[in-house]
Amino acid sequence: MEATEIQEIAFKIILDSGDARTMVHEAFAQMRENSFEEAESKLDDANNSVMSAHKVQTKLLHDYANGEEVTMDVIMVHAQDHLMTTMTIREVALEMLNLYKKLEKVS
Repeated sequence: MEATEIQEIAFKIILDSGDARTMVHEAFAQMRENSFEEAESKLDDANNSVMSAHKVQTKLLHDYANGEEVTMDVIMVHAQDHLMTTMTIREVALEMLNLYKKLEKVS
């Protein structure tokens, strides 16, 4: 796999995970306003972007597992870090959404 192809894959992962991260932060803002349906919708949209990035990552891993040489560079490391961080923050946001909902019920 050529370096330019690896860079294209990395940028696709960064773009999709960046979009997802933006949506998660928008969901946090909705949670603070007790707009739970909107927050949930944002988190669903974020999941779609994360899954798009994850598909690209999975294909790369599949190619590597099938013996294709994949040269890692700094941009790919950054892309992987970006995706995993976004996946983690989305999981935290889902838990926070549940907590916000419970908090509103007791208020």
